Amino acid sequence: MLFGHNTNVKAGDTTYHVQTEDRGVAHALIDTTVYFRGRVLHRRTNNYFDLLPLDADRERELKLRVDEQHRTIVEQIQSGALAVALPPEERPAPATVKAPAAAAPVAPSPSAVPPSAGLKLELINPRTWLTGKRALLQIVVRDHAGNVIDGAIVTAKVDGAVTPAEFSTVTGGFGNAQFEFEMPPLAHTDAALVVEGFKGSARGQLRFQLKMKPRVPSAG
Repeated sequence: MLFGHNTNVKAGDTTYHVQTEDRGVAHALIDTTVYFRGRVLHRRTNNYFDLLPLDADRERELKLRVDEQHRTIVEQIQSGALAVALPPEERPAPATVKAPAAAAPVAPSPSAVPPSAGLKLELINPRTWLTGKRALLQIVVRDHAGNVIDGAIVTAKVDGAVTPAEFSTVTGGFGNAQFEFEMPPLAHTDAALVVEGFKGSARGQLRFQLKMKPRVPSAG
C-alpha cells in the first residue's frame, strides 16, 4: 500500500502546493515536493531501508513517517522556518523608498552580522557516494568545537544540471543526514554538487566539482 498527502499551504500572500508520497519498496523513499504554479521549489527525501521488508507493523510505521514528514514541511512553510524562494519572475517588485535628505548612518543589526562560528559539514563516504548514476550522500554536521548538531537543515543540490535537482532533510541525534537520488544529466562543465547546512544563524557548505562524461560520437 502506498501512502501520500496533497496540501495547499498559504504563507503570507503566496499559496504553495505540498505533495508527499511513498515511492514504493523498489525505491524505499519518502518524497516531499513543494510546488508553486506547477514549478518545483523545494524537495525533501528520506529513505526507509530500515523498515524493509514491510509487514503490517512496519507499514503502520511507514505511514507515520509519511504523515510526519508532510506535516513538518507544511508547518515549516507556515512558520517561516523553511524559506521557499519564488522564481525571480514571480517575486513582487521591491517598493521604492526615498531616503531623507540628511539621514544619519545606521549601524547594522545583530542579525546582519555574519556568525563568528559556523557549521562544519563532512561527507563520510567520499569514495563510495556515487555508484553509476545513483548518489548516496552521508553527511555529518558539527559545530566549530566538533560537537554533532541535531536538528540542522541540510540541503543538497546539483548546480549546472539540465533539470533542477535539490533535496533537503534534517539531521538526527548524531548530527547525521542522508540523501539518495538519481544524478541528473549535467549541462555545464563547471557543474558542482553543493551541500549546505543551517542551524539558526550558523551555516556551512561543501562544494564538489562534477565532471561531465564525454559524448560518444554516433556511428555513421
